[in-house]
Amino acid sequence: MYKILEKKKLNEQVTWITLDAPFVARKVEPGQFVIIRIDEKGERVPLTVADFDREKGTVTIVVQAVGYSTKKLSALNVGDSVADCVGPLGLPTEFGEPKKAIVIGGGVGCAIAYPQAKALHNMGVKTDVIAGFRNKDIVILEDEMRKVSDNYYVTTDDGSYGEKGFVTDVLKRLLESDSYDLVIAIGPIPMMKFVSKTTEPFGVKTIVSLNPIMIDGTGMCGGCRVSVGGETKFACVDGPDFDGHKVDFDELMRRNSFYREEEAHACRMEAAING
Repeated sequence: MYKILEKKKLNEQVTWITLDAPFVARKVEPGQFVIIRIDEKGERVPLTVADFDREKGTVTIVVQAVGYSTKKLSALNVGDSVADCVGPLGLPTEFGEPKKAIVIGGGVGCAIAYPQAKALHNMGVKTDVIAGFRNKDIVILEDEMRKVSDNYYVTTDDGSYGEKGFVTDVLKRLLESDSYDLVIAIGPIPMMKFVSKTTEPFGVKTIVSLNPIMIDGTGMCGGCRVSVGGETKFACVDGPDFDGHKVDFDELMRRNSFYREEEAHACRMEAAING
């Protein structure tokens, strides 16, 4: 059992949860994920590690309550436990030796972008962070991001906070005014696609963290397969990080929508049960 040591609401749907998981904390690196199972009958939920502390033996996950299991996980409190926290899974991010980097987070993807920015900052890399949200009400981890970035930019679709527009607007402006050798983008698939299209003409190395449908997390089920550079890769064991200029984002979006009808049906059933 893995006890919850800390819990805080980042917004109405997103929760920060810190678990006592010393064996995972000892090995995990930025970019990797864990699979959580709430109880012995629960489904396996893959979640990227948002932070970790090796000395304290803790691992932090950020949960967006969108389905039955994530809502159940978000409802747990300090002192409660989850049955399983398996990991670290996936490959750590390969940063190389950049001098200037841009880290981009879209929505809840900022929780995954945070450890990347933190790692680059600790490496002494000049790191600019761009965070994009639909509106001011769902902005998360602003204070944390500011602490690990040289410059922090926030955009909202409706202009209710920061700069009105998209992360790509700020990204293009930065690339035109300065020289960067690494861009990391994490968030909705369309965002990562257009970030990659924006950086390609500048020849800047671009890493994206993919979130395909995932079941076992060990490469056996094949559910998380993606096309990268014309080859089939499995996000759980070959990723989740990939070269954004080689990912077939259109195929990824089609695959991620396969179970949309079933997901909607499950949500309607849950609503009916809960009255």
